[in-house]
Amino acid sequence: MGSQPADPSAPLRTRIYIDGYNLYYGALKGTPYKWLDLLTLFERHVLPSSAPGPRETELLPLAIKFFTAEILEKVAKTPDSKSSQARYHTALTKLYSDRIDCIKGYYSLIESKAKIVDAEDPKKWPRDCQEILVWKVEEKQSDVNLALQAYHDAMTDEVDQIVVVTNDTDIAPALAMIRQHTPAIIGVVIPTTDHERIPNTGLAKVAHWVRTHITADELRASQLPRVIGTKRPTFKPDSWYARPDLLEKVLTLATPIRGSRGSAFKWMEEANPYLDGAAPIDLVETEAGAQRVLDYIDQYVRDHLQAPPGKL
Repeated sequence: MGSQPADPSAPLRTRIYIDGYNLYYGALKGTPYKWLDLLTLFERHVLPSSAPGPRETELLPLAIKFFTAEILEKVAKTPDSKSSQARYHTALTKLYSDRIDCIKGYYSLIESKAKIVDAEDPKKWPRDCQEILVWKVEEKQSDVNLALQAYHDAMTDEVDQIVVVTNDTDIAPALAMIRQHTPAIIGVVIPTTDHERIPNTGLAKVAHWVRTHITADELRASQLPRVIGTKRPTFKPDSWYARPDLLEKVLTLATPIRGSRGSAFKWMEEANPYLDGAAPIDLVETEAGAQRVLDYIDQYVRDHLQAPPGKL
């Protein structure tokens, strides 16, 4: 077991290592929170409520190492999956070039043989089942990159505390070596929004502390601005909103009135006194809310049919 830090009163120099694949499938898939501000999430929410003991947490200048891989267009779930992911990576780099390091592995796509479960005899051993040819998609290098980066930073005394965001047992041996050979404190954050994903015992055993989930409220409060940058700006993908279909309905009506899609978006993000102070962008997350916005626009059009583009 590594020795204790020499100065127990000094702030803990901390770096966060995020398994992007685990974070996405554990906490973000199917939610409107994919446009996630990683730094805000951990700096303002996760770490202040997680790290134990009296010592303060001090995030290093390069605070987050984000391990990910670019989606293969051939196997993307939707036509814009690849471009939306690329926008997100660009947004993080633009906003946090000196705080977040995106470290990319890659996906492999190969033809592979697999055994199928016998429908008539589900307990039949795999060796006796029919074999078929399937496409096998695997993310490569991310786990290894994460393990090596965390181990390197601990061994070279760059950090006092490493925080790993994953529930993947493959990282456990590296964490065990870090705990055995360095004084670094190890924190594990399980990327899930509920308590159903039990922390992997291999990870929990080598960690000094474990946070079992990230709340939906924390994700909601940690979103990037819709537009990043002014010269060649990067926009949040429309498909990453809660209800892209409702968003498009409202934008279709609001754009001719406001004069441009960008101006319509800006209007949607502002509190509206005619909607009880709510911002239209928040209301369009539900059918009922979107209908309120549509009804308001419809009434505006009737009242100002001959008016030039102006303020809704």
